[in-house]
Amino acid sequence: MYYEKINQYNNLCCEIFDEEDFRLDKLNEECGVFGIYDRDNLDSARLTYYALYALQHRGQESAGIAVNNDGNFMYHKDMGLVPEVFNEEIINSLKGKLAIGHVRYSTTGASLRENAQPMVIRYKNGYMALAHNGNLVNASEVRGRLEEEGVIFQSSNDSEVILNLISRYRLASSNIEEAIKKMMDEIRGSYALVILTPRRLIGVRDPFGIRPLCIGKVENSYVLASETCALDAVGAKYVRDVQPGEIVLIDDKGLSSIQAKVTGQSRLCIFEHIYFARPDSYIDGASVYRARIEAGRRLAKDHPVDADLVIGVPDSGLTAAMGYSMESGIPYGVGLIKNRYIGRTFIQPEQAQREKGVKIKLNALKDAIDGKRVIMIDDSIVRGTTSRRIVQLLRDAGAKEVHMMVSSPPVKFPCYFGIDISSQSQLVASKHTVEEIRDMLGADSLGYLTVEGILEAPKGSKCGFCTACFRGDYPMEVPSEGTKYSCG
Repeated sequence: MYYEKINQYNNLCCEIFDEEDFRLDKLNEECGVFGIYDRDNLDSARLTYYALYALQHRGQESAGIAVNNDGNFMYHKDMGLVPEVFNEEIINSLKGKLAIGHVRYSTTGASLRENAQPMVIRYKNGYMALAHNGNLVNASEVRGRLEEEGVIFQSSNDSEVILNLISRYRLASSNIEEAIKKMMDEIRGSYALVILTPRRLIGVRDPFGIRPLCIGKVENSYVLASETCALDAVGAKYVRDVQPGEIVLIDDKGLSSIQAKVTGQSRLCIFEHIYFARPDSYIDGASVYRARIEAGRRLAKDHPVDADLVIGVPDSGLTAAMGYSMESGIPYGVGLIKNRYIGRTFIQPEQAQREKGVKIKLNALKDAIDGKRVIMIDDSIVRGTTSRRIVQLLRDAGAKEVHMMVSSPPVKFPCYFGIDISSQSQLVASKHTVEEIRDMLGADSLGYLTVEGILEAPKGSKCGFCTACFRGDYPMEVPSEGTKYSCG
């Protein structure tokens, strides 16, 4: 009997630490972008590499850099993490004053090299390159029309649709700004774009500001980035965020902008503050770290529990756990250890090794957990399978009680704007009550943050937020569920 229980525990550990299962039970952001107009001989490709390394959390599927050297474009992109795709020789070969970079997380079925970015094309007016964070909800419709008109696509992502629209409108327009404005009139969805043309670096943000994009400056050079942590990585000072619907143009004369489209309200994805962004970033004026601390504090006020220890699920649950501890006075501790070094080349364990309990992704710290009443903080619950296994892992490590607190409201609706989220039928909160979910997880109690609480957490924010995954209040018309789009 003893050895049978040990084997059951080892098998459970294997399930918990399976990387693919862990990924599927989390919300996954699509990508991160960066661009630089180098006026100071700073080595644009190398700085782009450092920035992409800082943005690696936004996408681990592929990475790429494109440079413009007096109108001559060169690029390198491939599947894998940033240090897997680039080495010293490659970086040294990418010479140019202007550069853009991209890290990508792809949806299932779109994990292909041809979908890696930046996308680079050559048309009548020269070269153009684009890196895109977001997702178009009418990509299929626009793509179909272009294909009927004879356009041939080399990839399955919607970023190529954007490039084709800009290049077509550029041939009929007197300047690139007008071409981009016409493109923005035709597409719907979320997008933060960095674009290379023969003379300019351009940044574009969708009219709702769903995806983040900010401006920085290092010496006399301007940079664009998905998050301020990328600015810090290259020694740039934050200037401001790109406004929703704004086109930012950077050239030898400096920075100028055009307000192309205005919706009257901004709808930044609230999960930037809950999960996606790095804690050291600022998004639209608000500190991600402070927002997560505040979310934890509000959880403690709304769901007080008599316990011995507060722990977070690495990594995005850690800061909220600190906030819960600060507000409740219950000690904060480390209870779960995460392996942070699993890259795309990781060799998955075979079944025989799984049965021996190969611990891959996550493990409990028994010395901290044993005999304790534990409050575990996580950022969200999607399907609930991983949460259930982590609760069991803590119990097997000796926890007397396990109380799960979630620093976001229940996720009930799918996202169409650049988050790889399950269909509504796979979202546990869409068909079960909180008490039913608690019972499924095997937790002693379960508490979620309210929508009102999460909206108040990003102190100092200069924008509104999209909460469609909680309330179904989409900022625009979305496709019927089941429609698949390959994201940028």
